[in-house]
Amino acid sequence: MNRKPDLHKYLFLSCSAVTALIVIIIIGYILFTAAPVLGQEGLGFIFGPTWDYATHQFSARPFIIATLMVTILTIVLAVPLGIATAVFLSEWAPPWLDQILTTLIELLVGVPSVVYGILGFFVLRSYFTDFINPFIANTLGFIPFFRGGNTNGIGIPLAAAVLAIMILPTIVALSREAMRGVPAELREGSAALGATQWETISHLVIPASLSGIITGLIMGIMRAMGETMAVVMLIGNVGSTPISFLDMGEPMTAKILLDIGYQVVMPEGRSALFAVGAVLMVMEIGFVAAIHIISTRLKQQLEGVT
Repeated sequence: MNRKPDLHKYLFLSCSAVTALIVIIIIGYILFTAAPVLGQEGLGFIFGPTWDYATHQFSARPFIIATLMVTILTIVLAVPLGIATAVFLSEWAPPWLDQILTTLIELLVGVPSVVYGILGFFVLRSYFTDFINPFIANTLGFIPFFRGGNTNGIGIPLAAAVLAIMILPTIVALSREAMRGVPAELREGSAALGATQWETISHLVIPASLSGIITGLIMGIMRAMGETMAVVMLIGNVGSTPISFLDMGEPMTAKILLDIGYQVVMPEGRSALFAVGAVLMVMEIGFVAAIHIISTRLKQQLEGVT
């Protein structure tokens, strides 16, 4: 009797089990290390006012808010640009231009995050100082979330702009491939029924490739939320709670990076920083769930229109 299929099955099962075990161990270790401070602070870890090692008070609220603000602004900048670029490359760009632009975009994946940080600090910062931040403040200053800001360009907008550039290749590449995977017969059938090219794209191509687009969005957003080095270089690392999108801040990843070297030998400080990591992990899971819910409803609406 030929036993090779069974051996193959058990080999792949073993690989899957090892992968699942690694994930469980990582999550378990984070939660186990974070448990003392999470148990001590309770909901105060999220909603409390103070983070102070000397007084044994730990509240991640300023870092949570900074993380959310940077992530939201990154999404606003990167997602429309990324999807629009993918649509152009898959539907309108001639082959020679598609190849050139795709190669250039994919090259961005190999650029280290510290290089993005240097680019933002030495090249983009002056534009945010002289033009972008003042324009936002003057145009949208009547909204509390867009008031104030600093005069050196460092802050949430600069960090979000660089993060948007960093995640663009992921969003564009996966969205483009998903759109390219829609069979040509479906496009031809849509055209035969009298639909314009844009109607075909909006009512057929995008709904059919929505799963791949959502995968690109999730991977890009997760990278934005988990990025550390470029954010540390560009956001200012101010521990107070930002109240405006033009403020400086200290996201959760930056807090962990900047403090871990000093607090890793102290059980309470180490537990507090792992608690920040645990909350960040829960936030990322929440973002993924929200994106899936929104995409499911959007797909249903698009299919209903079609």
